[in-house]
Amino acid sequence: QVQLVESGGGLVQAGGSLRLSCTTFRRISSFDAMGWYRQAPGKQRDLVAGIRSDGTTNYATSVEGRFSISRDNAKNTLYLEMNSLKPEDTAVYYCSGRIYIIEGPVDFWGQGTQVTVSS
Repeated sequence: QVQLVESGGGLVQAGGSLRLSCTTFRRISSFDAMGWYRQAPGKQRDLVAGIRSDGTTNYATSVEGRFSISRDNAKNTLYLEMNSLKPEDTAVYYCSGRIYIIEGPVDFWGQGTQVTVSS
């Protein structure tokens, strides 16, 4: 069973920075894609940033220019660098990894880490 373990969440003032980490017990290079999602209370879970196996990245419009996704294959770790944080970034952040099998895509999720941005 694949395990994804997030860390790095916490409380930060608006304008501050945090770096989230997601460590996987599967070779991170074996995922076809990985991403960071977030879910605020009463809202759906949305993609924040994604990275494909070829290294290409994509971001939600609301975080573009402030957040950066990266990975370290040697450490089997995915990162999300978050700068210029705003109160509206407050949410539980989830790490996800996707692989493609014959039957279709299979997604794996971490347990989530809380990020709270105070105004």
